[in-house]
Amino acid sequence: MVTARLTVDPAFAVAPVNRRIFGSFVEHMGRCVYGGIYEPGHPLADSAGMRSDVLELTRELGVSVVRYPGGNFVSGYRWEDGVGPVGERPRRFDLAWRAIETNAFGLNEFMDWAGKAGVEPMMAVNLGTRGIAEAAELVEYCNLPGGTAAADLRRKHGVGAPHGIRLWCLGNEMDGPWQTGSLTAYEYGRLAARAGQAMRKVDPTIELVACGSSNSGMPTFAAWEATVLEQAYDQVDYVSLHNYYDPLRLDPASFRASAVDLDRFIDDVLATADHVRAKLRRGKRIKLSLDEWNVWYQNDFTEPEDRPVAEEPPHLIEDDYTVTDAVVVGNLLISMLRHADRLTVGCQAQLANVIAPIRTEPGGAAWRQTIFHPFALTSALAHGTVLRVALTGPAMTTDRYGEVPALDAVAVHDPDRDELVLFVVNRSESPVPLDLDLRAFGGLAVTEQVTVTDTDPAARNSAAEPDRVVPRRLAPPAVDGGRAALVLPPISWHAIRCTVLPSS
Repeated sequence: MVTARLTVDPAFAVAPVNRRIFGSFVEHMGRCVYGGIYEPGHPLADSAGMRSDVLELTRELGVSVVRYPGGNFVSGYRWEDGVGPVGERPRRFDLAWRAIETNAFGLNEFMDWAGKAGVEPMMAVNLGTRGIAEAAELVEYCNLPGGTAAADLRRKHGVGAPHGIRLWCLGNEMDGPWQTGSLTAYEYGRLAARAGQAMRKVDPTIELVACGSSNSGMPTFAAWEATVLEQAYDQVDYVSLHNYYDPLRLDPASFRASAVDLDRFIDDVLATADHVRAKLRRGKRIKLSLDEWNVWYQNDFTEPEDRPVAEEPPHLIEDDYTVTDAVVVGNLLISMLRHADRLTVGCQAQLANVIAPIRTEPGGAAWRQTIFHPFALTSALAHGTVLRVALTGPAMTTDRYGEVPALDAVAVHDPDRDELVLFVVNRSESPVPLDLDLRAFGGLAVTEQVTVTDTDPAARNSAAEPDRVVPRRLAPPAVDGGRAALVLPPISWHAIRCTVLPSS
């Protein structure tokens, strides 16, 4: 076996960890809202109908930001339908997922839930079937204290204090032909600029996210970002990225190396945004919002137009995740941390049931999927400054990306806690010995090593076996002269926690 070497130095700083990268996503799709976070009548529902078990798991997951209400759903959504007395709200046909939307759960219910979950809201406006006036009015309803029609309407609805929502998405996937009201890049860029200008007139403190390409495989990718930013650069703070990784459409090795693709995607969008900055001669640098990402078994997905209209929330893309999927999710988080200087918002899609780390049974239990664990541990341990690491070692062959490193890693250093945490994955099917070179930190002790792995990489959690796959704590390796040696099992994710020892 070829030994890999991982060298860490506190001088190789990237940027502070932005807690917003540990975000999630709640869309009116399938059972994410109804039967997921909200289920009146459930034995564990609170007086507002929120499932307390899901709230508890959301807090344990370490979610920082939640994007709402879509997703494709937002492009046909009237936010006014989801406010005011519940009994007076209209039932609507949802154009995106061919379901009946009761509007029993809307904006103020979401904000109530977000407060209980301790998360920051990230609100999306409808630029598919609506436009500038509706977007500005929604900001007014949410963020102004009173004295205007929309703000006073919120107060009439029983919400006296403004919500104060800072993060706003200017539509969703507007390049996609599946999107209700999809536009060309120029059309969307002009609309985003005008809507953003109006929204900022209502509240100058908000941050705006422009739609990037729906995924890196879109035929207009990069040209879309360039055209949109040429029109909207001065009004927006972020451009979005969306990407899902499908185990059924890739060979196994390429799937395990999905973070290679995410690294390239991020770098390409940054290069495009910086080209526009230079072309327009602007000082501001656009940041990135990876506000939809996850593993998704898309070959099992039935397109909405091929399904009958659902009167009740349908079971849509409720994927059962494996240990391999969890390792891939952990590796995607490593990629996100590696780009902490520019990628400062991330939303794993979605939170409950729909390609989600949390699954629920109607009227029954909630449990953690395998992908829950690397997310929760990374969110809990990633504090301080991201460090770029030097990593050498064996390679593995993939059909999609050629030869790629078998290991991937990033480090986070928190001097206030005297702590260094290494996040490492072995994406190969063989064990890999790893030599840690920590000499640049002086005296260190490895205090904890947590891993997500299994002898069966296809192992899953379920309602019957909710703890079939859980993180395991291994005996931490001894540090001698600033070096430590360990062996990483095949297809495994690791968090290695080190404490800086006081100098003698």
